[in-house]
Amino acid sequence: MKRTQQFFSLSQRALYALFLSLCISVSPVVAADASQAQSSIGSELEDIKSQVIQLNRDLFILEEDLLFPASTQIAVFVSVDVGRFFTLDSVELKINNQDVAGFLYTQRQRRALEKGGIQKLYMGNLKTGQHQLTAIFTGIDAEGRTIQRAVNHPFEKTDETIMVELKLEDSESSYRADISVEEWVL
Repeated sequence: MKRTQQFFSLSQRALYALFLSLCISVSPVVAADASQAQSSIGSELEDIKSQVIQLNRDLFILEEDLLFPASTQIAVFVSVDVGRFFTLDSVELKINNQDVAGFLYTQRQRRALEKGGIQKLYMGNLKTGQHQLTAIFTGIDAEGRTIQRAVNHPFEKTDETIMVELKLEDSESSYRADISVEEWVL
């Protein structure tokens, strides 16, 4: 009985040694194949990643076209010229007496507008026909009083995209801020 146990233990050791030697001799080939497979998988992943990014861009464009078709689209922007007679605090936008947008400005956002920035305040859809845009600007005048400036702008929406800029401008002659409206049809 002891001899059989010794035989198996010797044969098991021999098999183990043979297995180790095979593994050691085959490992460089397996490692080379593994590195090639890994680089191949890496390049496939990069290709898939770039395809996903392109599909995401296409989906975003499609979503924009579906949500805001050019035939019904309107965009409203706000800009500020100088800002000595009126420090902008907030703006409220109404179209056809419906509240559509409002914005409360931080000091940083106000400075960006005063340096020439333009803010997209609203983007939406309207039917063709006559419409009324009302913008109410709230802020502080040169004496530190809270005041409001408002503008009503009637416009006609056609099948083209319309863009409206609400420009808050200092008036040197009246020492107060005025609002001008510029309209572009694309």
